[in-house]
Amino acid sequence: MTTPAFRFTVEHESADCLARTGRLQTRRGEVRTPVYMPVGTAGSVKTLSPDEVRAAGASIILGNTYHLFLRPGTEVLERFGGLHRFMAWDRPLLTDSGGFQVFSLKKLNKITDEGVLFASHLDGARHWLTPEESMRIQRAIGAEIMMVLDECCPYPADETTARQALERSARWAARCRADHPAMREGQALFGIVQGSTFLPLRLESLARTAEVGFDGLAVGGLSVGEPKAEMLRILDGLMPAMPRDLPRYLMGVGSPEDLFYGVERGIDMFDCVLATRIARHGAAFTRRGRIDLTALPWRFSDEPIDSGCRCYACRTFSRGYLRHLFKAKEMLAMRLASLHNITFLITLMEEIREAIPQGRFLALQREFLDGYLKQEDRA
Repeated sequence: MTTPAFRFTVEHESADCLARTGRLQTRRGEVRTPVYMPVGTAGSVKTLSPDEVRAAGASIILGNTYHLFLRPGTEVLERFGGLHRFMAWDRPLLTDSGGFQVFSLKKLNKITDEGVLFASHLDGARHWLTPEESMRIQRAIGAEIMMVLDECCPYPADETTARQALERSARWAARCRADHPAMREGQALFGIVQGSTFLPLRLESLARTAEVGFDGLAVGGLSVGEPKAEMLRILDGLMPAMPRDLPRYLMGVGSPEDLFYGVERGIDMFDCVLATRIARHGAAFTRRGRIDLTALPWRFSDEPIDSGCRCYACRTFSRGYLRHLFKAKEMLAMRLASLHNITFLITLMEEIREAIPQGRFLALQREFLDGYLKQEDRA
């Protein structure tokens, strides 16, 4: 009996909220959900080697279609047999469609129903990104999970603008599926729900996207500048309508508190550059909140970044040493802080996955947030 190239199974569902655990089976191994996925924008998780990312416990990472298309380009990726071999990553890989990056470069693009004409931020060369081209690039990358090309609506947006982006996204989703039929070359394809902060549009987008028939569904266009209360309001109205048997992916969200808020509402997959981005500037996650490792109080501190963390940085070095490295502008500082931050989030997800079937997810959430957040920051 052959193993399906992609399969999602729900294992446990909370009796107290929408939190659930599951398993994603891919052609390159299994991913237990809910899961935090480190981001490898240009074919690497910044400052870290694939071995270090594996040691942190990552079962899946992201690649960025826009950046990989521009550099090294699909010709190079195809010559090396895809991104896995190119970067020596043997576990599952998810790629975004490239749309978010293109649309964020507002002065460099022109959006039409056919696709997006954009100028490279590297050299100004002009390229067309269509739904079919996005599929071609992602197949060249070789991701286990691909995303449809959608129009990411900025915040704030009026309802007319959000409606136009929804309609275009729905048409593009159908074109992506037509170009990439179910499990072509063993690669799954996820649809994306848009609609900005208008819940009726979100529900319409969900219905139309699900009707096309995808292997998973993502929520896009959140965490793009809207207040957190708005993001949670949309998730509260949208998630109960999500199909139970498909994995649910909240794109671009990955702070410790947001992992809890998302899991509580039924999200299975998260990604975000936050962990490594803030690490490069000296910020680190701890059970008592985010800290600045460059701050003067840590000059004589012999304690680790976080006493409960299993990462190499916490097992080996002190806050005092990390502060010294940052002040001396040593590259090791960024590497150790990045390793800690992604290990922290991956470990947090392991605790969440353990708590859900034991019926103590909400208790774990309260305990963690009581320590992590200040009173005025709580959602």
